[in-house]
Amino acid sequence: MTSAPDASHAELSRVVREHAGSLAASLVKLIGDFATAEDLVQDAVLTALQRWPLEGIPERPDAWLFTVARNRGLDMLRRESNYQRKLAELEWPVHSEPDDRLRLMFTCCHPALPRPAQVALTLRVVCGLTTAQIARAFLMPESTVTQRITRAKRKITDAGIPYRLPADEELNERLTQVLQVIYLLLNEGYLSTSDQAQSRNLVDDADWLATMLHQLMPGEPEVAGLLSLIRLHRARATARFDLGGGLVLLQDQDRSQWDREAIAKATELLVRAARQKRPGPFQLQAAIVACHAEARRWEETDWEQIVLLYDMLLHLAPSPVTRLHRAIAFRYTAGAHAAMSEMDQLADALGDYHLFHAARADLLREMGDPELARAADRRALELTANPAEKALLQQRIKSRPD
Repeated sequence: MTSAPDASHAELSRVVREHAGSLAASLVKLIGDFATAEDLVQDAVLTALQRWPLEGIPERPDAWLFTVARNRGLDMLRRESNYQRKLAELEWPVHSEPDDRLRLMFTCCHPALPRPAQVALTLRVVCGLTTAQIARAFLMPESTVTQRITRAKRKITDAGIPYRLPADEELNERLTQVLQVIYLLLNEGYLSTSDQAQSRNLVDDADWLATMLHQLMPGEPEVAGLLSLIRLHRARATARFDLGGGLVLLQDQDRSQWDREAIAKATELLVRAARQKRPGPFQLQAAIVACHAEARRWEETDWEQIVLLYDMLLHLAPSPVTRLHRAIAFRYTAGAHAAMSEMDQLADALGDYHLFHAARADLLREMGDPELARAADRRALELTANPAEKALLQQRIKSRPD
């Protein structure tokens, strides 16, 4: 074991990120109270912050956190008649029950909670994202997210919402929010909004949860669509960063590093879902990524098909971010000026979104206005915390035209 404070803090951050959802799920299952379970986890984390720098990192830090949380929970359970039974059950397994977190996700997505609160709460409690990360995902103030999560936790406790997988007839009414949670988890792992370039653990988490959900609902095409989307992204992950950790844009990636077998399997999963003729946003997003993944060279990308898919996506799930991505694709079928015309309409909605300014900068460079392009890149740089994105933007800002 090591006693270095920096090492202990880093290890604690990793454990909390990877295991907080499982810890909370196990405690909810056994104690039966959602808010109390999360409080117990947070208390255990605070205890670790105090003790690990002095005592060293435990051999199994996740089990250590659970033991501390369990012991605090037992202090409360001693007042109950079923204390001995609970005591026997409160053991931290080597591997958590596979559907514990899935069960907790459906609990957080109970229809008694407002829909935005369902997603924010699940991302915070089950997936371990910070309120700042969630706020950036929703493009809203962190204080708003905090209020939503606090109210949702109180509602679960006050309403006595049960911790369980819903009955088959109740699954679909919660499915949209569960899918959105997994999707946002994928996005945060694929290109982080925090001070790390990416988090493969979060992407792995999204894959695992989507796989479990697909096993639970094998006939639901949107579940298969999301799983296909995740696996298409993972199949190309190796080429996204260079040896120094720098971000490599899609047009510059070495496509020989892409996992063609994984791409084929993910695409087949998507094709099977499409045969059900119930298109949805995640199937369409997976189809867009498949268009990129199947192109052997950047020049072979089927941009017309991609624009058409974005049009369909906007019809089913309109959003400013989707309009932005559609405008980026439109550039390759109609030119930079036409794309800029589309993008200018999004200035009010996406003025605080760094990718909006980065995309505008790219168009401005093509249109022959490097100074305005640098100004847009500087604005994008102010709005992102991702180190790989920051490095790329700084490089663009420093560059001068030939």
